[in-house]
Amino acid sequence: MKIAYLQFTPSYLDVTGNLDRAGELLAGADADLIVLPELFTSGYHFRSTQDLADVAEPIPGGPATDRLAAWADATDATFVAGIAERSDDAFYNSAVVVSPNGYEGTYRKVHLYYKEKTLFAPGDDGFSVYELTARNGTSYTLGVMVCFDWYFPEAARSLALQGADIIAHPSNLVRPDCPRAMPIRALENHIFTITANRAGSETSNGETLTFIGQSEICDPDGHILIRADHTGDHFETVKIDPVAARDRQITAHNHIFQDRRPEWYAL
Repeated sequence: MKIAYLQFTPSYLDVTGNLDRAGELLAGADADLIVLPELFTSGYHFRSTQDLADVAEPIPGGPATDRLAAWADATDATFVAGIAERSDDAFYNSAVVVSPNGYEGTYRKVHLYYKEKTLFAPGDDGFSVYELTARNGTSYTLGVMVCFDWYFPEAARSLALQGADIIAHPSNLVRPDCPRAMPIRALENHIFTITANRAGSETSNGETLTFIGQSEICDPDGHILIRADHTGDHFETVKIDPVAARDRQITAHNHIFQDRRPEWYAL
């Protein structure tokens, strides 16, 4: 199967324009699984709660989910993309999963970064996986986490313990250390990872955040299969076999999950 990331620079609060731009970059896409950045329709560095309220949408049923469903139908690919979600009076930094069969589910970011804590409610559903099928009939299990979740090894481990073959990781990274850490997350869980970051910068109330790009795909041995530049638009694909993630026997005597000693991990 083919897996891919889309890296681009969203325009602040321009939902329609960002959807159109992503659609242009995805024209002719040939992949089974495509990951887009965190908050790809809205931008990230919100200047006010009102700005967030103006672009947040219900999931499903909002313009982003509807457009993702149309792309999934047209390309026969599954999409994972970050969206500002409105649910009653709360806002969540969410990632939606849409397959050719339609809406599959939503993950609400558990670990909020920096000023996200002043805008979003933390995720309330934990980590879960999705059973999906590639175009060639190969079944695979997909886990989802968002951006700063990478800083907490428990996030990727929770998904791997639930059987994930691949972790989709929509991101708006500003810290320089994530591209070095994701190969370790892949290695320690023997899993494929797809980090889709954004590029560009945004200024809010005198503070400018610059996003580092460097979207990347890593394999279960911790190798970086492909990495984008710091800047610019990039749609890049890699061919993988998700079955390669399922053999967690690293020596004749060691299995990375069966050798765990969780009784000694609690304080």
